[in-house]
Amino acid sequence: MSFEWPVRIYWEDTDAGGIVFYANYLRFFERARTEWLRSLGLGQQQLRELTGGMFVVTDARVRYLRPARLDDELIVTAVLEESGKASLTIRQRALLKTEHVTQSDAVPLCEGTVRIGWVDGATMRPARIPGHLLEQLSPS
Repeated sequence: MSFEWPVRIYWEDTDAGGIVFYANYLRFFERARTEWLRSLGLGQQQLRELTGGMFVVTDARVRYLRPARLDDELIVTAVLEESGKASLTIRQRALLKTEHVTQSDAVPLCEGTVRIGWVDGATMRPARIPGHLLEQLSPS
């Protein structure tokens, strides 16, 4: 089951052509991943303080399908696709919200995968994700 985060498109999100600037989809994806973690009780600052580690993006692949425009309402999703000992791969989508609220009725605008790796906060070297975190992140 995927996590959903609502996003409204503001003037600052658009380019000179009046459509969402392509790099902003990565910002929307970041916010959805952050809120997904927070919904699981895993605030990123709290994780760093308690464990000394943090997640960093190591790979992002994005496919653009249709443009979003000023004042559009989007649903940005995040779902854990794969988990390893030191990284997670999250599948994400930005969907144009229609009159219906369900994902199946929304128009896909952008999709991609983001790989986040766990690093030691002091050295920024890759490390294993603490076991209790993996348990919280994995669907039951």
